Amino acid sequence: MPEEPNLAQTLERIFPPHLIDFLKHVGEKAAERNEQAYIVGGAVRDLILGIKNCDIDLTVEGDAAALAREVAPNGEKITIHQQFNTARIKFADLDIDFATARSETYARPGALPKVTPATLTADLKRRDFTINAMAIGLCGENYGKLYDPYNGKRDIEGKILRVLHDKSFVDDSTRIWRGLRYEKRLGFNLEEHALNLLQRDIPMLDTVSGERIRYEIECVLKEARPEEVLSRAYELEALGRLNPALEFNQNSADCFIQARETSAEKMLEPLYWALLTFALNIEEKNKLITYLKLPKRISQTLRDCAAVRERLAELASPELKRSGIYRLLHGFTDTALEAAVICADNDASRAALVLYLQELQGIKTIITGDDLLGAGMRGGEIKYVLDAVLDARLNGEVATFEEELALAKTLL
Repeated sequence: MPEEPNLAQTLERIFPPHLIDFLKHVGEKAAERNEQAYIVGGAVRDLILGIKNCDIDLTVEGDAAALAREVAPNGEKITIHQQFNTARIKFADLDIDFATARSETYARPGALPKVTPATLTADLKRRDFTINAMAIGLCGENYGKLYDPYNGKRDIEGKILRVLHDKSFVDDSTRIWRGLRYEKRLGFNLEEHALNLLQRDIPMLDTVSGERIRYEIECVLKEARPEEVLSRAYELEALGRLNPALEFNQNSADCFIQARETSAEKMLEPLYWALLTFALNIEEKNKLITYLKLPKRISQTLRDCAAVRERLAELASPELKRSGIYRLLHGFTDTALEAAVICADNDASRAALVLYLQELQGIKTIITGDDLLGAGMRGGEIKYVLDAVLDARLNGEVATFEEELALAKTLL
Protein backbone atom coordinates (compact mmCIF):
# COMPACT_ATOMS: atom_id res chain seq x y z
CA MET A 1 0.00 0.00 0.00
CA PRO A 2 1.26 3.52 -0.72
CA GLU A 3 2.23 5.61 2.26
CA GLU A 4 -0.59 7.83 3.49
CA PRO A 5 -0.05 11.57 2.89
CA ASN A 6 0.60 14.09 5.62
CA LEU A 7 -1.94 16.91 5.75
CA ALA A 8 -0.24 19.13 8.35
CA GLN A 9 0.25 21.98 5.89
CA THR A 10 -3.34 21.68 4.66
CA LEU A 11 -4.58 21.78 8.26
CA GLU A 12 -2.66 24.97 8.96
CA ARG A 13 -3.75 26.58 5.71
CA ILE A 14 -7.48 25.97 6.17
CA PHE A 15 -8.05 25.98 9.95
CA PRO A 16 -7.81 29.25 11.94
CA PRO A 17 -4.72 29.67 14.16
CA HIS A 18 -6.60 29.34 17.46
CA LEU A 19 -8.02 25.99 16.33
CA ILE A 20 -4.58 24.76 15.23
CA ASP A 21 -3.14 25.75 18.62
CA PHE A 22 -5.90 23.87 20.39
CA LEU A 23 -5.48 20.72 18.28
CA LYS A 24 -1.72 20.69 18.90
CA HIS A 25 -2.41 21.06 22.62
CA VAL A 26 -4.80 18.08 22.45
CA GLY A 27 -2.13 16.01 20.67
CA GLU A 28 0.53 16.91 23.25
CA LYS A 29 -1.70 16.05 26.21
CA ALA A 30 -2.82 12.79 24.62
CA ALA A 31 0.80 11.79 24.06
CA GLU A 32 1.62 12.57 27.71
CA ARG A 33 -1.19 10.18 28.67
CA ASN A 34 0.17 7.49 26.28
CA GLU A 35 -2.96 7.89 24.17
CA GLN A 36 -3.62 8.80 20.55
CA ALA A 37 -6.02 11.50 19.35
CA TYR A 38 -7.36 12.02 15.84
CA ILE A 39 -9.62 14.35 13.88
CA VAL A 40 -12.28 12.15 12.28
CA GLY A 41 -15.32 12.31 10.03
CA GLY A 42 -16.67 15.20 8.02
CA ALA A 43 -13.91 17.64 8.93
CA VAL A 44 -11.32 15.32 7.37
CA ARG A 45 -13.43 14.84 4.26
CA ASP A 46 -13.91 18.58 3.84
CA LEU A 47 -10.23 19.28 4.47
CA ILE A 48 -9.33 17.03 1.54
CA LEU A 49 -11.96 18.83 -0.54
CA GLY A 50 -10.46 22.19 0.48
CA ILE A 51 -13.60 23.19 2.40
CA LYS A 52 -13.31 24.96 5.75
CA ASN A 53 -15.25 22.99 8.35
CA CYS A 54 -14.53 23.84 11.98
CA ASP A 55 -17.14 21.47 13.37
CA ILE A 56 -14.52 19.13 14.79
CA ASP A 57 -14.97 15.54 16.01
CA LEU A 58 -12.03 13.99 17.83
CA THR A 59 -11.59 10.29 18.48
CA VAL A 60 -9.29 9.18 21.29
CA GLU A 61 -7.68 5.77 21.70
CA GLY A 62 -7.97 6.16 25.44
CA ASP A 63 -10.19 8.09 27.85
CA ALA A 64 -11.85 10.84 25.81
CA ALA A 65 -13.67 12.51 28.70
CA ALA A 66 -10.54 12.66 30.86
CA LEU A 67 -8.51 14.14 28.00
CA ALA A 68 -11.20 16.74 27.35
CA ARG A 69 -11.06 17.82 30.99
CA GLU A 70 -7.30 18.30 30.75
CA VAL A 71 -7.35 20.40 27.59
CA ALA A 72 -10.47 22.51 28.21
CA PRO A 73 -9.49 26.19 28.35
CA ASN A 74 -10.07 27.78 31.74
CA GLY A 75 -13.56 29.15 32.11
CA GLU A 76 -14.86 27.54 28.93
CA LYS A 77 -17.94 25.32 28.92
CA ILE A 78 -17.36 21.56 28.90
CA THR A 79 -20.12 18.95 28.85
CA ILE A 80 -19.32 15.37 29.85
CA HIS A 81 -21.48 12.33 29.06
CA GLN A 82 -19.86 9.77 31.31
CA GLN A 83 -22.20 7.00 30.18
CA PHE A 84 -20.79 7.22 26.65
CA ASN A 85 -17.35 8.57 27.63
CA THR A 86 -17.83 11.59 25.38
CA ALA A 87 -17.37 15.31 25.92
CA ARG A 88 -17.98 18.61 24.17
CA ILE A 89 -15.93 21.77 24.65
CA LYS A 90 -17.28 25.15 23.56
CA PHE A 91 -14.86 28.01 23.25
CA ALA A 92 -14.50 31.01 20.96
CA ASP A 93 -16.52 30.09 17.86
CA LEU A 94 -15.78 26.37 18.13
CA ASP A 95 -17.55 23.21 19.23
CA ILE A 96 -15.13 20.32 19.73
CA ASP A 97 -16.51 16.82 20.37
CA PHE A 98 -14.40 14.12 22.02
CA ALA A 99 -15.28 10.41 21.85
CA THR A 100 -13.42 7.26 22.81
CA ALA A 101 -12.67 5.05 19.79
CA ARG A 102 -15.37 2.42 19.73
CA SER A 103 -17.05 -0.34 17.81
CA GLU A 104 -20.81 -0.76 17.57
CA THR A 105 -23.14 -3.74 17.35
CA TYR A 106 -26.87 -3.56 16.66
CA ALA A 107 -29.29 -5.86 18.45
CA ARG A 108 -31.86 -5.29 15.70
CA PRO A 109 -32.30 -3.01 12.69
CA GLY A 110 -32.82 0.60 13.73
CA ALA A 111 -31.83 0.00 17.35
CA LEU A 112 -29.33 2.28 19.02
CA PRO A 113 -25.94 0.54 18.98
CA LYS A 114 -24.17 -1.24 21.82
CA VAL A 115 -20.80 0.46 22.18
CA THR A 116 -17.47 -1.07 23.22
CA PRO A 117 -13.96 0.50 23.22
CA ALA A 118 -11.95 -0.31 20.12
CA THR A 119 -9.06 0.71 17.89
CA LEU A 120 -9.15 3.60 15.45
CA THR A 121 -9.55 1.21 12.49
CA ALA A 122 -12.60 -0.42 14.08
CA ASP A 123 -14.00 3.01 14.96
CA LEU A 124 -13.71 4.16 11.35
CA LYS A 125 -15.38 0.98 10.07
CA ARG A 126 -18.64 1.84 11.88
CA ARG A 127 -19.03 5.05 9.83
CA ASP A 128 -21.65 5.60 7.17
CA PHE A 129 -19.53 6.08 4.02
CA THR A 130 -15.88 5.64 3.14
CA ILE A 131 -15.50 9.40 2.61
CA ASN A 132 -16.31 9.84 6.31
CA ALA A 133 -14.12 6.95 7.47
CA MET A 134 -10.78 8.77 7.58
CA ALA A 135 -8.77 10.32 10.40
CA ILE A 136 -5.88 12.74 10.85
CA GLY A 137 -3.38 12.13 13.64
CA LEU A 138 -2.59 14.81 16.22
CA CYS A 139 0.16 13.23 18.34
CA GLY A 140 3.91 13.58 17.84
CA GLU A 141 5.23 12.29 14.53
CA ASN A 142 1.66 11.33 13.57
CA TYR A 143 0.56 14.99 13.51
CA GLY A 144 -1.15 15.60 10.17
CA LYS A 145 -0.90 11.95 9.06
CA LEU A 146 -3.96 10.72 7.15
CA TYR A 147 -5.39 7.35 8.21
CA ASP A 148 -7.50 5.98 5.37
CA PRO A 149 -7.99 2.21 5.77
CA TYR A 150 -11.12 2.13 3.57
CA ASN A 151 -9.91 4.29 0.65
CA GLY A 152 -12.07 7.30 1.39
CA LYS A 153 -9.64 9.67 -0.33
CA ARG A 154 -9.87 7.62 -3.51
CA ASP A 155 -13.67 7.85 -3.40
CA ILE A 156 -13.51 11.61 -2.80
CA GLU A 157 -11.36 11.93 -5.90
CA GLY A 158 -13.88 9.79 -7.81
CA LYS A 159 -16.84 11.70 -6.33
CA ILE A 160 -18.35 8.44 -5.11
CA LEU A 161 -20.39 7.56 -2.03
CA ARG A 162 -19.58 4.00 -1.00
CA VAL A 163 -20.86 2.19 2.11
CA LEU A 164 -18.47 0.17 4.25
CA HIS A 165 -20.59 -3.01 4.36
CA ASP A 166 -23.83 -4.38 2.94
CA LYS A 167 -25.83 -4.02 6.17
CA SER A 168 -25.03 -0.33 6.57
CA PHE A 169 -28.56 0.93 5.85
CA VAL A 170 -30.09 -1.98 7.78
CA ASP A 171 -28.11 -1.15 10.92
CA ASP A 172 -28.97 2.54 10.69
CA SER A 173 -31.40 3.60 8.00
CA THR A 174 -30.92 7.30 8.78
CA ARG A 175 -27.80 6.87 6.64
CA ILE A 176 -30.19 6.83 3.66
CA TRP A 177 -31.05 10.48 4.29
CA ARG A 178 -27.41 11.37 4.94
CA GLY A 179 -26.37 9.74 1.68
CA LEU A 180 -28.91 11.79 -0.26
CA ARG A 181 -27.68 14.97 1.44
CA TYR A 182 -24.03 14.25 0.64
CA GLU A 183 -24.90 13.45 -2.97
CA LYS A 184 -26.38 16.88 -3.56
CA ARG A 185 -24.17 18.96 -1.26
CA LEU A 186 -20.90 17.55 -2.57
CA GLY A 187 -21.93 16.79 -6.14
CA PHE A 188 -21.13 13.09 -5.61
CA ASN A 189 -22.98 9.97 -6.80
CA LEU A 190 -23.94 6.91 -4.82
CA GLU A 191 -21.80 4.03 -6.09
CA GLU A 192 -24.00 1.55 -7.99
CA HIS A 193 -23.91 -1.15 -5.32
CA ALA A 194 -24.58 1.40 -2.56
CA LEU A 195 -27.55 2.76 -4.52
CA ASN A 196 -28.96 -0.75 -4.93
CA LEU A 197 -28.59 -1.36 -1.20
CA LEU A 198 -30.23 1.99 -0.42
CA GLN A 199 -33.22 1.22 -2.64
CA ARG A 200 -33.52 -2.27 -1.16
CA ASP A 201 -33.46 -0.88 2.37
CA ILE A 202 -35.88 2.05 2.02
CA PRO A 203 -38.46 0.12 4.14
CA MET A 204 -35.90 0.06 6.97
CA LEU A 205 -36.65 3.75 7.53
CA ASP A 206 -39.68 2.49 9.45
CA THR A 207 -37.39 0.83 12.03
CA VAL A 208 -36.07 4.09 13.51
CA SER A 209 -37.96 6.59 15.61
CA GLY A 210 -39.76 9.56 14.11
CA GLU A 211 -37.55 11.86 16.18
CA ARG A 212 -34.41 10.52 14.49
CA ILE A 213 -36.02 10.92 11.07
CA ARG A 214 -37.05 14.48 11.99
CA TYR A 215 -33.43 15.31 12.80
CA GLU A 216 -32.38 14.10 9.35
CA ILE A 217 -35.09 16.20 7.66
CA GLU A 218 -34.00 19.22 9.70
CA CYS A 219 -30.47 18.68 8.39
CA VAL A 220 -31.82 18.52 4.84
CA LEU A 221 -33.70 21.80 5.32
CA LYS A 222 -30.48 23.49 6.45
CA GLU A 223 -28.78 22.63 3.15
CA ALA A 224 -28.17 25.38 0.60
CA ARG A 225 -30.57 23.73 -1.87
CA PRO A 226 -32.80 21.35 0.08
CA GLU A 227 -35.18 20.92 -2.84
CA GLU A 228 -32.51 18.89 -4.66
CA VAL A 229 -32.28 16.42 -1.77
CA LEU A 230 -36.06 16.21 -1.40
CA SER A 231 -36.54 15.62 -5.13
CA ARG A 232 -34.04 12.77 -4.98
CA ALA A 233 -35.71 11.38 -1.84
CA TYR A 234 -39.09 11.46 -3.59
CA GLU A 235 -37.66 9.75 -6.67
CA LEU A 236 -36.20 6.94 -4.51
CA GLU A 237 -39.40 6.69 -2.39
CA ALA A 238 -37.69 7.71 0.84
CA LEU A 239 -39.87 10.81 1.22
CA GLY A 240 -43.04 8.72 1.03
CA ARG A 241 -42.01 6.84 4.18
CA LEU A 242 -42.79 10.04 6.11
CA ASN A 243 -46.32 10.09 4.73
CA PRO A 244 -47.56 8.36 1.56
CA ALA A 245 -49.41 11.54 0.55
CA LEU A 246 -46.21 13.59 0.40
CA GLU A 247 -45.14 14.53 -3.12
CA PHE A 248 -42.25 16.62 -4.37
CA ASN A 249 -42.37 17.69 -8.00
CA GLN A 250 -40.83 20.52 -10.02
CA ASN A 251 -43.48 22.93 -8.74
CA SER A 252 -42.48 22.01 -5.17
CA ALA A 253 -38.83 22.70 -5.98
CA ASP A 254 -39.77 26.05 -7.54
CA CYS A 255 -41.60 27.00 -4.34
CA PHE A 256 -38.44 26.35 -2.30
CA ILE A 257 -36.39 28.46 -4.68
CA GLN A 258 -38.96 31.27 -4.49
CA ALA A 259 -38.87 31.12 -0.70
CA ARG A 260 -35.12 31.80 -0.71
CA GLU A 261 -35.51 34.63 -3.20
CA THR A 262 -38.43 36.44 -1.56
CA SER A 263 -38.61 35.60 2.14
CA ALA A 264 -37.37 38.13 4.68
CA GLU A 265 -36.86 35.30 7.19
CA LYS A 266 -33.25 34.53 8.10
CA MET A 267 -34.19 31.03 9.29
CA LEU A 268 -35.97 29.37 6.38
CA GLU A 269 -36.56 25.93 7.93
CA PRO A 270 -40.08 26.70 9.29
CA LEU A 271 -41.11 28.02 5.88
CA TYR A 272 -39.62 24.97 4.18
CA TRP A 273 -41.65 22.70 6.51
CA ALA A 274 -44.77 24.65 5.55
CA LEU A 275 -44.03 24.35 1.83
CA LEU A 276 -43.11 20.67 2.02
CA THR A 277 -46.42 19.75 3.68
CA PHE A 278 -48.68 22.45 2.22
CA ALA A 279 -50.77 20.07 0.10
CA LEU A 280 -51.52 17.70 3.01
CA ASN A 281 -54.91 17.94 4.68
CA ILE A 282 -55.21 18.51 8.42
CA GLU A 283 -55.51 14.79 9.24
CA GLU A 284 -52.33 14.00 7.32
CA LYS A 285 -50.52 16.94 8.90
CA ASN A 286 -51.51 15.80 12.39
CA LYS A 287 -50.24 12.28 11.67
CA LEU A 288 -46.92 13.71 10.51
CA ILE A 289 -46.69 16.04 13.51
CA THR A 290 -47.25 13.13 15.87
CA TYR A 291 -44.87 10.76 14.08
CA LEU A 292 -42.00 13.25 13.88
CA LYS A 293 -42.77 14.87 17.24
CA LEU A 294 -42.45 18.26 15.60
CA PRO A 295 -41.88 21.21 17.94
CA LYS A 296 -44.82 23.43 18.85
CA ARG A 297 -43.90 26.33 16.57
CA ILE A 298 -43.62 24.13 13.48
CA SER A 299 -46.75 22.16 14.40
CA GLN A 300 -48.79 25.35 14.73
CA THR A 301 -47.53 26.62 11.39
CA LEU A 302 -48.48 23.37 9.65
CA ARG A 303 -51.97 23.40 11.15
CA ASP A 304 -52.37 27.06 10.22
CA CYS A 305 -51.36 26.20 6.65
CA ALA A 306 -54.20 23.68 6.47
CA ALA A 307 -56.70 26.29 7.66
CA VAL A 308 -55.42 29.00 5.30
CA ARG A 309 -55.44 26.58 2.37
CA GLU A 310 -59.15 25.94 2.98
CA ARG A 311 -59.78 29.72 2.81
CA LEU A 312 -58.01 30.34 -0.52
CA ALA A 313 -61.16 30.12 -2.64
CA GLU A 314 -63.03 32.51 -0.35
CA LEU A 315 -60.10 34.93 -0.44
CA ALA A 316 -60.43 35.08 -4.22
CA SER A 317 -64.01 36.43 -4.08
CA PRO A 318 -64.25 39.88 -5.74
CA GLU A 319 -66.99 40.86 -3.25
CA LEU A 320 -64.71 40.30 -0.23
CA LYS A 321 -64.01 43.50 1.69
CA ARG A 322 -60.71 44.34 3.34
CA SER A 323 -62.27 43.57 6.70
CA GLY A 324 -63.29 40.17 5.36
CA ILE A 325 -59.71 39.41 4.38
CA TYR A 326 -58.59 40.42 7.85
CA ARG A 327 -61.17 38.18 9.56
CA LEU A 328 -60.24 35.21 7.38
CA LEU A 329 -56.51 35.48 8.06
CA HIS A 330 -56.13 37.08 11.48
CA GLY A 331 -54.38 34.90 14.06
CA PHE A 332 -52.44 32.65 11.72
CA THR A 333 -48.64 32.61 11.77
CA ASP A 334 -46.83 34.78 9.25
CA THR A 335 -44.93 31.69 8.09
CA ALA A 336 -48.16 29.90 7.19
CA LEU A 337 -49.40 32.96 5.33
CA GLU A 338 -46.10 33.36 3.49
CA ALA A 339 -46.25 29.71 2.45
CA ALA A 340 -49.77 30.29 1.14
CA VAL A 341 -48.56 33.28 -0.90
CA ILE A 342 -45.96 31.04 -2.55
CA CYS A 343 -48.24 28.04 -3.07
CA ALA A 344 -51.50 29.75 -4.03
CA ASP A 345 -52.45 29.02 -7.65
CA ASN A 346 -54.93 31.89 -7.87
CA ASP A 347 -53.74 35.47 -8.36
CA ALA A 348 -56.71 36.96 -6.45
CA SER A 349 -56.06 34.74 -3.42
CA ARG A 350 -52.38 35.62 -3.52
CA ALA A 351 -53.15 39.34 -3.74
CA ALA A 352 -55.42 39.11 -0.69
CA LEU A 353 -52.71 37.31 1.29
CA VAL A 354 -50.10 39.90 0.34
CA LEU A 355 -52.48 42.75 1.25
CA TYR A 356 -53.03 41.25 4.67
CA LEU A 357 -49.33 40.65 5.33
CA GLN A 358 -48.14 44.03 4.10
CA GLU A 359 -50.94 46.26 5.33
CA LEU A 360 -54.04 44.91 7.04
CA GLN A 361 -52.50 42.90 9.88
CA GLY A 362 -50.87 46.05 11.27
CA ILE A 363 -54.08 48.11 11.41
CA LYS A 364 -55.59 48.76 14.85
CA THR A 365 -58.33 50.99 16.22
CA ILE A 366 -57.36 54.27 17.81
CA ILE A 367 -60.03 54.04 20.49
CA THR A 368 -59.50 51.59 23.33
CA GLY A 369 -61.66 49.73 25.77
CA ASP A 370 -61.01 52.46 28.35
CA ASP A 371 -62.38 55.06 25.93
CA LEU A 372 -65.57 53.05 25.56
CA LEU A 373 -65.93 52.54 29.31
CA GLY A 374 -65.53 56.28 29.69
CA ALA A 375 -68.33 56.77 27.18
CA GLY A 376 -70.61 54.73 29.42
CA MET A 377 -70.53 51.35 27.69
CA ARG A 378 -70.73 48.11 29.67
CA GLY A 379 -67.81 45.66 29.67
CA GLY A 380 -69.73 42.96 27.79
CA GLU A 381 -70.37 45.32 24.88
CA ILE A 382 -66.79 46.45 24.34
CA LYS A 383 -65.38 43.57 22.23
CA TYR A 384 -68.34 43.70 19.84
CA VAL A 385 -67.98 47.46 19.40
CA LEU A 386 -64.18 47.40 18.97
CA ASP A 387 -64.47 44.64 16.34
CA ALA A 388 -67.06 46.63 14.42
CA VAL A 389 -64.98 49.81 14.59
CA LEU A 390 -61.92 47.90 13.40
CA ASP A 391 -63.88 46.57 10.42
CA ALA A 392 -64.90 50.11 9.55
CA ARG A 393 -61.31 51.29 9.84
CA LEU A 394 -60.06 48.44 7.66
CA ASN A 395 -62.64 49.36 5.03
CA GLY A 396 -61.68 53.05 5.10
CA GLU A 397 -64.99 54.18 6.63
CA VAL A 398 -63.38 55.88 9.66
CA ALA A 399 -59.93 57.43 10.02
CA THR A 400 -59.78 59.57 13.18
CA PHE A 401 -60.37 59.07 16.89
CA GLU A 402 -63.48 61.23 16.73
CA GLU A 403 -64.92 59.26 13.81
CA GLU A 404 -64.26 55.96 15.58
CA LEU A 405 -65.87 57.14 18.81
CA ALA A 406 -68.90 58.52 16.99
CA LEU A 407 -69.35 55.20 15.19
CA ALA A 408 -69.00 53.29 18.46
CA LYS A 409 -71.81 55.31 20.03
CA THR A 410 -74.13 54.60 17.10
CA LEU A 411 -73.52 50.85 17.30
CA LEU A 412 -75.48 50.61 20.56
